[in-house]
Amino acid sequence: MPSLPAYRFAEFVVSRRRRQLLRQGEPLPLIPKYFDLLVLLIERRPDVVSRREIFDTVWRDVIVSDGALTQAIRTLRRVLGDDSREPNYIRTISRHGYSFVFPNVEEGDFEEARSPRPLETAAVNAGQALAPEAQIAQLAARMRELANQPQSIEERRDLAQQLHAIGTTQALKVLVAEPGHAAALALLRDTRWEVAGAGPVPLFGQPEGAAAAWWLARWRARDVLRITARRWVQAAGGAAAAGMLAGLLGGGLLVSAPTAAAPVTAIPVLMVLGAVAGFVGAAGVAAGIAAAEAVSRSRRSLAIVVGGSLGGAAVALLAQALATWTLATLFGLSVPIGGAAIEGACLGGAVALGYAITTARLGGGIVAPRGAARWRAAIAAALLTGLAAAILSRAGFPLVGGIIDRVAEASRGSQMALTPLGGWLGEPAFGPLTQTLVAAFEGALFGFGLTWGLTKRSGKS
Repeated sequence: MPSLPAYRFAEFVVSRRRRQLLRQGEPLPLIPKYFDLLVLLIERRPDVVSRREIFDTVWRDVIVSDGALTQAIRTLRRVLGDDSREPNYIRTISRHGYSFVFPNVEEGDFEEARSPRPLETAAVNAGQALAPEAQIAQLAARMRELANQPQSIEERRDLAQQLHAIGTTQALKVLVAEPGHAAALALLRDTRWEVAGAGPVPLFGQPEGAAAAWWLARWRARDVLRITARRWVQAAGGAAAAGMLAGLLGGGLLVSAPTAAAPVTAIPVLMVLGAVAGFVGAAGVAAGIAAAEAVSRSRRSLAIVVGGSLGGAAVALLAQALATWTLATLFGLSVPIGGAAIEGACLGGAVALGYAITTARLGGGIVAPRGAARWRAAIAAALLTGLAAAILSRAGFPLVGGIIDRVAEASRGSQMALTPLGGWLGEPAFGPLTQTLVAAFEGALFGFGLTWGLTKRSGKS
């Protein structure tokens, strides 16, 4: 018996070693996630598999909407020739999950399924040869009929997948030949990632391509609002915790330095400042990353880096304006803290780059790595952000520690100056080496905390 037995039911064979669904020996197109879902349902037959268990098993490293599961079930039923009202294979258990209900499932090698008999092959090929142009025209017409029905989006996505299965190039020609095809073209573009072997679907240069891009942007923006809100909150919380830790450690070193003048109460003050700075900074960076991740698929890594950089720059500019106004209005201090946009863009881009390169293998969309993969993402982001922070410090751009020191130096009688930290490194003041190491430490903790929070899934670590 092979270590990964195949499953045979009716005229189908599910080969786990080859990761294929076959009907009478002929492979049927299924994207990997849909194949994994089918295998899970068969393995757990006849038990009901909850939606939460499906998400945690099949989509364990990505975050998707409930509609993605509904679409997957719809596609499996279509491929199997099943009917949701009188199911032979997959039954929906309302408000709970799904169950594979076909009674006679065999487990074995079934190597003969790899080479279909000549009569079966001829029959299958004859069926496939039935005027693909006519099939495409029929499916495209159905998509246009449903174009103005918002509740039909899942059915239209299924139709778009069928078009890809027949032939993307042919389907594209038929779609663009008729007016009012923008929404259908957008769906064809969006579903190309869900069908194995689907071809490219360019929008620009096509008739109604700009309108199709607008449809696509609207749908993905909806995903941004629905899926990513918790992501950036969690990321900001992680960075706030990291900032609080930085304040705790930095405050401890400050009050215990050889030339320390700061009281012990400086520690909680620095912890609060670190937490606020971490939360605010991460809110912008994480929002940019999450939005880019939800919207972009074809250039995911680039989009994430750009999103993180823009989000970091935007929130840094806002924070700089508020801090400058507060210091001037409430305390009468004029402290040079310019360059915030550069700092925010560099740090946000560094976090995003570390996250993007370590999660690229998990596929497109919103990923949620677990275990070692989550640690790799957080550590990579920490290393890159720490390096970026060190470079910024050497270039004269102060981070939180540097700004605190400048404000303390400008305030009469303040005991919060970070000058004593230089004593640990043999510097008479808060010199270049001390500033660089403090900045690198801040940046690394910020990158780690943000990424750790960003990759938190469903309230569980």
